[in-house]
Amino acid sequence: MTMQKKIQDCAERVLAGGVLSAPEALGLAEARGCDLYLLFAEASRIREHFKGNATSLCSIINAKSGRCPENCAFCAQSASHSTNAQVYPLVDEEQLVSCAKSAEQNGAKCYGIITSGTGIKPGEELEKICRALRRIKAETSIEPSCSLGILDTETARLLREAGMVTYHHNLETSRSFFPNICTTHDYEEDVETIRAVKRAGVRVCCGGIFGLGENFSHRVEMAETLRELDVDTVPINFLNPVEGTRLADANFLTPMECLKIIAIYRFMLPEKSLTVCGGREKNLRELQSWIFLAGASGMMTGNYLTTPGRDPQQDRLMLSDLEMTIETCS
Repeated sequence: MTMQKKIQDCAERVLAGGVLSAPEALGLAEARGCDLYLLFAEASRIREHFKGNATSLCSIINAKSGRCPENCAFCAQSASHSTNAQVYPLVDEEQLVSCAKSAEQNGAKCYGIITSGTGIKPGEELEKICRALRRIKAETSIEPSCSLGILDTETARLLREAGMVTYHHNLETSRSFFPNICTTHDYEEDVETIRAVKRAGVRVCCGGIFGLGENFSHRVEMAETLRELDVDTVPINFLNPVEGTRLADANFLTPMECLKIIAIYRFMLPEKSLTVCGGREKNLRELQSWIFLAGASGMMTGNYLTTPGRDPQQDRLMLSDLEMTIETCS
């Protein structure tokens, strides 16, 4: 069977409600040349079938930075690395709220409060975040999200009651490759956090970072885990190496490999929201707009945790040129 036939057959089965197996996904990853453009086109067709032609924008605040005890190889905020990343405690309530209002003005539907560290425990920090969530819900239309590390169901319920709509917690990579990236906690702790949040009735945003040294088998393995966990949104990040980290000398992915990753994830997770986040400017360069051709349904706009992003006005102009609409807050 030709690659063209494989791509078309897989697309038709996915559109009919079928599930792509890991071997089939790895087969599609072998697409090259004109077959790769067909893969993108079919991924775009799957996206439009399941998600329509609107895109969702999200924005974040680095609410607590640095001195994280985890040793994730890519992270500028890890205490195991010597970087120029800022170090500061949890910002005040007013800043959490004002940044949410700015994100809403820039067209973001979701606003994430991100803190460094293994997790959050009951106490002053959690209370401050809950107060901010209540105000964000009362004073804006934006959907608040939190990313506070490893979490239990009870804390997730407290955050939900305060107004949190989505909890973000990345797996980063596949279970089999994870020991190459982090050894200070077990992969199952991340998986259990996803399960705990779902038990609390909260939407889950969970994905990873690509370009850590993993291969396509690892990427497909993570997609299968995300499918089993039935997450709602999958953030797709591409490594932007930071000086001082263990992956400082890692090579950038090529733009076409980044797009292929997005396309394979659209085939494997057809009904999920795929949001392209960190690293798109460095890795995709002039092909940033192609993320939607490859099957993405959303993107992060504005700055990232420790690196600057693109001007939100540029992102809105790009979406206008693509004749895509932006989902608004309800």
